[in-house]
Order: sequence, then structure tokens, then C-alpha cells
Amino acid sequence: MKFSVLLFALSNILKIASLTNKAFKKYIAKISAKILIKTEDGRRARMIIFDKGRLTSVAGDHKGYDVALVWKDADTAFSVMTSKKKDASFNAAAEGKLKVLGMSVYAQWFEDGIKLVM
Repeated sequence: MKFSVLLFALSNILKIASLTNKAFKKYIAKISAKILIKTEDGRRARMIIFDKGRLTSVAGDHKGYDVALVWKDADTAFSVMTSKKKDASFNAAAEGKLKVLGMSVYAQWFEDGIKLVM
């Protein structure tokens, strides 16, 4: 439940930033990308869709993503995504708790975009 709320909150924070944060608006202006964040079992998931400056999101496990960030479980995802440690995601991936499916360049792009907002 915490992870689902976190994903919902993240998508809303990014939506607001897409309207109010000049640096983020410029960052997302020219890209179309679908970022899926989910648990390995697919029970908790949200796709964040960037479409040349517009941002939408939908709950659930969807196909057609450019990159999927697949977490071992919801507790791990929540813990890592809310961690203040800069290398938390890297360590999770190294330990096999996070898998990146699809084009990893979009995962890096997404992480860099979040840094502009947070």
C-alpha cells in the first residue's frame, strides 16, 4: 500500500512540476517516453507517460513501456525510493532487488529529471 501511494504521489509531483518548474518543463519538452515502475509480481505498478511536455500517468502493469523499473517487492521499492542515499538505487540493482527492462537510457533520463524536481 505504501508503495502504491508513493507512486501516485510521485506522478502528481511530476505533473505539478511539468506546469510550474521551468527547468523540468524544458527537460521534458522534447521527449516522448513511457516509464513503468512496478513490483516483480505486477501487483503494484504505475506508468508515467511523457509526451513532449505533457505528463500523464496510469495505474497498473502495462505493456508498451520504453523502460520498466522492476522492484523485487513493494517494501524494498518504498525503502529505496525514499532513501536519502544517492547510491540507493545503484546498490539495489547490484543486489538484484531492482531490474531495468527496456532501454536503460530512459531510466537514466528519468532519474535525472526527478533530480530537477526533488
